[in-house]
Amino acid sequence: MGIYKDRVTIYEVAKAAGVSLATVSRVINNQSNVTLETKKRVEDTIARLGYKPNALAQGLATNRTTNIGIVIPDVNYVHISNLLSGMIDIGKIYGYQTTLFVTKHSSQDTKEVIAKLLTSHVDGAVVFDDELEQSDIETIIKYNIPLVLIGDKFDIKDEKVGNITLNFASAIKEVINRHYENGGEKVTFLHSTNEGKMIQAIESKITHDLLKDSYEEMLVTDSYHETYLQFIEYFKKVKKGQFVCPRDSLACALTNAAIDSGLKVPEDIEVVSVIGTKYSIVSRPTISSCELDFYDVGSIAMRMVTKLLKDELKNRYYHFDARYNSRSSTRK
Repeated sequence: MGIYKDRVTIYEVAKAAGVSLATVSRVINNQSNVTLETKKRVEDTIARLGYKPNALAQGLATNRTTNIGIVIPDVNYVHISNLLSGMIDIGKIYGYQTTLFVTKHSSQDTKEVIAKLLTSHVDGAVVFDDELEQSDIETIIKYNIPLVLIGDKFDIKDEKVGNITLNFASAIKEVINRHYENGGEKVTFLHSTNEGKMIQAIESKITHDLLKDSYEEMLVTDSYHETYLQFIEYFKKVKKGQFVCPRDSLACALTNAAIDSGLKVPEDIEVVSVIGTKYSIVSRPTISSCELDFYDVGSIAMRMVTKLLKDELKNRYYHFDARYNSRSSTRK
């Protein structure tokens, strides 16, 4: 009974093709000093034997690691998980693995993470971080690392940088306008301790351009349980209002506290989530929210960075508009 061997080696490819190890290596790494006839013979042998080149060996030969660095503010949010899934799935198709860097919504952590990114031998990077500053971007560019930025619009002229912009403000403005047209009272914005600059920028656009002084603010933690308890106390005194929450989890805490306090949603309390996810649909009552396909955002970001690596990216800018979906937590 023979021994089962599940991995073909480069030595076996060279022997079967009748060439040297160096020739096989040159073909694998797409080097030019191989005749077309020899290249085809080696490639046919690789296909026939099912040989899989060692990624590390390829990286040493080509100065590439097939590794893309991804910078995010946190891993505990559904929309970021969707973003990562899109990037990882497309990365696999193009033969790239990913290394994750997390900043925890801290400008100091962002600078430290960028420093780690630059010494991690990544081929390219995708950054979705609301603490990122212009100086951080310029630091990455100096290292000639192809880069895709997600979030705000950045004025970057470098051809190795792509930019994906996200617009939630227009969708939120739509629902707030509708609220006031129906005779609604002041809107209350919930500020969570870890909401980040992206949510702050959305709120700033709305309050400055639309609401002026006609709104209120309320500080909550990023915890469902603590926010729920906070609103149980709050609803002992307040029986009406419309609330805009940064995320679904906080919106669910608020609606559950309202219902448990004997209030009706949406007759007494209306709730909107800025960044809607699957929880907007599965919660009871369902949550009105602004939604954007973050899986698609991640997919396009990874495609962009792989094209930047090959100098093939023609469109360096993409734009996504969130769409407002009215559900049970707001009046029709």
